[in-house]
Parts: sequence; C-alpha cells; structure tokens
Amino acid sequence: MTPLLALLCLGIFATTFSTGAFPAILPELARGGALADWQVGLVAGAFGFARMAADIPIGLFLTHHLRRAVVVGPCVLAVGVLVLTSGGTFPVLVLGRLLMGVGHALGMVGGLTAILRYRTGWSLASALNAYEFSAMIGILCGTVLVGALPSSLSWNRALLVTCAPQLLGILTLPALLRALSRSDAPGPRPLFARQAAAGPDAPGAPITPALVLAFVAGGAIAVAYSTVEQFSIPLRGSRELGLERAGVARLLVVMQVFDIAALLPLGVLADRRGTVPVLVAVLLVMAAASALVGFGTLPVVAAGCALYGLGMAGWMLPLGVLRRETPQEHVAWRTGLYRVCVDGGIFLGPFLAGLRGAGHARILTGVWAAALALTGLLFLLRERRRP
Repeated sequence: MTPLLALLCLGIFATTFSTGAFPAILPELARGGALADWQVGLVAGAFGFARMAADIPIGLFLTHHLRRAVVVGPCVLAVGVLVLTSGGTFPVLVLGRLLMGVGHALGMVGGLTAILRYRTGWSLASALNAYEFSAMIGILCGTVLVGALPSSLSWNRALLVTCAPQLLGILTLPALLRALSRSDAPGPRPLFARQAAAGPDAPGAPITPALVLAFVAGGAIAVAYSTVEQFSIPLRGSRELGLERAGVARLLVVMQVFDIAALLPLGVLADRRGTVPVLVAVLLVMAAASALVGFGTLPVVAAGCALYGLGMAGWMLPLGVLRRETPQEHVAWRTGLYRVCVDGGIFLGPFLAGLRGAGHARILTGVWAAALALTGLLFLLRERRRP
C-alpha cells in the first residue's frame, strides 16, 4: 500500500466513527427531544442532504485545491459533532448533522478524487475497496464502542466519546499534505473549475449510457442503504422487535462485519472479472436484503443484515465505471456529481421514511428493493450490447 493510500485510509477510518455510532443512539435522541417521526427523519437525513448540497461545489473546488479540502473537512466534521452533542433543540440537532455532512463530504470526495486521479499504485477497484474497507472499520468500531458504553450514559455524551478518534485524522493531516504535494502542486489557479486541463486541445467528457447507469446505481444503493441503516433497523428494532441500544447496535454490527469481510475480495474479483458483472450481482443481493430487513421477523432481519453487508461491499463499484468513462482532468467534477446522487439518496431514504412514519416505512423498503433489481438488469442489458 502506497503512503498516500495508507494516509487516506487512516483519515477516513478516523472520521467514520460518528457514522457508525449515530444510528444506535437515534431512538434515544428521538425520545430525549420528544421528536415526531418526521423530525427524526429530518435529523437523520440532514447529514445526507448537506453532503448532497455540498458535493457539486466541492467537486469544482477539488479540481485545483485538493490539499485545502483534506484540511478543512475533518475540522468542519468535528465542529458538527460538538454542535450535535450540545443537547440543543431540534434546529440545533439539524444544524449539527448538516455540519457533519459537509465535513464528511469534503473528506470523502477528496479521498475518492485522489484515488481516482492518481490510482495510488493499486488496481482501481482494489484501491477503492481498501478505502471503503477503512471507512467500514471505522463505522464498525463506532457502532461497537457506542453499544459497549454504559446505558446510563446519555446519548450525547456517548456519541461524543465515540467520536474522539476523529482527532487522529486531524493529527495525520501534515503527513497527508506532504504525500499530496507532488500530485497537487501549488500555484495561481481558479477557486472552482470543472476540469484541470485548459485550451482547445483539452479532451471532452462525453456522457455515455454506462456513465448514466453508474450514477443511477450509486443513488439506488444509497437510498436503500440509508433507509435500512438510519431508519428501518433503529426504529423497527426498538419499536417492533423490542431491542435496546445494544440490540440495535448488534444488528448494525452484523451488516458491517459482512461488509468488511467481503470488501477486499470483492475488489480483487472486480479487477479480475470486470466491474460490471460484479456490480450487477451486488445490486441483486441488496434488493433481496432490503426485502428481508423491511418485512422479516428478527431472525430474518438478521439474515437480511448479513446479505446487506455483502451487497454494501460493492458500494464503490459504480465509481469504477465512472472512471472508465471519464478523462482524468474531469474526474474531480464528475466525482462531485456522482456524490450528489449518492448523498441525495442518503438524505431521501430516512427523510421519506420519516414522512411515511415508522409503520409504513417498509413500503419504501420494498420500492427500493425493486429499484435495485431493475438497475442491475439494465446494467446487464447495456453491457451485453457494448461492442
């Protein structure tokens, strides 16, 4: 593993503890703030909404200012955690989640852009899945840690303790900047730009059907995942299945353990057998898992979480298609656009589920399962027609 990839992986590991911890404390946050279901959905979905709104300007900014973004991201995320855990009113909770979303977007899109642009010495799918592997280890550690803390500890204090490893990401920033300096040399450049190359000879970036399907696949995976992880499992688990914080955390851990176990092998498989066939299989597995989690009893939900973890190991595969269809100088811009689809899905999942109410959210889970299956079939048909 190259130094750049190792530092990117360490940074995303440190900043995803909060992502893993938040769903487990969501029922307590809702009870403590006396929040209605739509408010719970908005607090959960504000994270994805902020990322969605920030992705395009971040993509434009990253074209020439990657080093600046990797510094600002962890700092904004830390401020968001402090605001959220201040125990304020509903608007303060939403503000905290919004700031966390912007900080996470800066770090995530920055890391993905660095990998897609410079490849970091590994095959692309393996490098992307190593990055995702590190993120999932952080999410798993966050979930395990918040579940292991005493139940007498209030939700905001438990979350604050769980987010302490974010300091590690801030401490490693000088080394990351040194690793990026050769690839992102300073100079007078525009603050926002769609491409790094300029002039009449700069290559274009055509929009292909495969590229469009990659965007759709990323959005479909995100909306299904966020509905399950940030609404269905926490609220179904606590209200219908009788689970406390530790029980909800265990279901989430099942998903994350299977995800982590499959990430690196799936990346190697995609490098050897092709990204699209593996992506189609992932979409179909996630469709089946969504149905199990949305409609099953506790043992069936646990099995669905395991399948969901296997499917989530393919979270990065649409980016392989994006890179195949995109000239290098347009990578930052298109990565930002792609993340709009992903983060829009992360916002819409819990937000729409909250509008429907916990009792009817399973209907949306079934809709997302059908969308995943349809996207996989369309990808398969497109690749068979590919010359």
